[in-house]
Amino acid sequence: MKKNLPYLSARFFDGISSGLFMMALPWLILKTPNMGTFVALTALTCTVTSFIMTPFISTLVDRHSRKAILLLVQIVQSSTAALVAALFWFDVGNVWALAAAQLIFWVSSNLAWLTNNAFTQENFERHEYAKISSYQEIILQSTTLGAGALGVVLLQVWDVPQFALFAASASGLSVLCYIFTPYRRQLRETQNSVSFIKQVIEIKSIFTSNTILYSILMLSSLTYPLLTLLGNLMPIVFSERGVSGEWYAGYNVAFGLGSLLTGLLLSKLLSLGNHLNIICVTMFAVSIALFGISLAPHPMFILIFTLTFGFFNALNRIARTNWMHIIVPINIRGRVEGGIAMFTTTCQSVFYVLVALLSHFQWSDLGFTLGASVSLIAASILLILKKQYMSHYSTPVNG
Repeated sequence: MKKNLPYLSARFFDGISSGLFMMALPWLILKTPNMGTFVALTALTCTVTSFIMTPFISTLVDRHSRKAILLLVQIVQSSTAALVAALFWFDVGNVWALAAAQLIFWVSSNLAWLTNNAFTQENFERHEYAKISSYQEIILQSTTLGAGALGVVLLQVWDVPQFALFAASASGLSVLCYIFTPYRRQLRETQNSVSFIKQVIEIKSIFTSNTILYSILMLSSLTYPLLTLLGNLMPIVFSERGVSGEWYAGYNVAFGLGSLLTGLLLSKLLSLGNHLNIICVTMFAVSIALFGISLAPHPMFILIFTLTFGFFNALNRIARTNWMHIIVPINIRGRVEGGIAMFTTTCQSVFYVLVALLSHFQWSDLGFTLGASVSLIAASILLILKKQYMSHYSTPVNG
């Protein structure tokens, strides 16, 4: 634990900084009247830009020091937040400055997410993956819950300069922690002997080289778009049912606690079976949780099934990530993460449209059933692919 403290501390300060600042930015923009459309278009711009840049930034992960990239992200975020603070301190800031900051944080956070998994694979031994993943999940959920709790209070008393200075300071602390993080670098600059554009183009051949494996990884990643669907549907459904805001706050806490519980029990959970079996089981469990939410007669039951969803959603993600640590070569890990990210972003966009249509026709409750059906179909296909993978490839499911 002691040797991992700088790295885990860096992750903690990064989570607090980006989590609180990204939550605050839309709210701060909305303080200006009639900015709802502007906020929506900003979010759309961030999503599209991040999608377009993913093949390129994921290739950077396979060409350069992962530690250096993580450091650079924090330096960029700290500098951006400090600049925003200065602009608004001298009364020259505006909503465009906030939107630009949101775009920079969005894209750089995407780069950090892609890099972190590759860094973990490269910097730790196989027997350390479960333990470090447990710590990462605990920090992720703690900072998410912490940023949410802080936000409830601070949004009432802080303005742009205070939020920006906090983000700049937290990111600065993250930089210091990354500097002192030990790095067992295995990816060398020899990767740069191949042109950057050629490596970007190689993403397609990487995924077609083992279609069964990468189909499994992409289908199992559907839990992330399903989480987006759930998060967008819940406030709409609660509003349509006349449920109070306290229950919606309880939904966010229940999901976070479910994921946190996974982090606390992770080592034992991963020892119950091989990664591929856990991935399949958790996809079915996510389906059951979503069906439960769709049929729940009272908000309390929704929270119980949400906690269940959070637990198995996190376990699915971590089992997939740890399996990738073992079976995906270090020199292509960034681009594999990037390809999967593009798939999940595309699915998220489809779900955004679905939520808008369901809300328009006041069929929002149906969204949970549709999400559960998608998860159930994906889980069933995963079982078929699992059999094909085990019969066609000599690589065992746990390495």
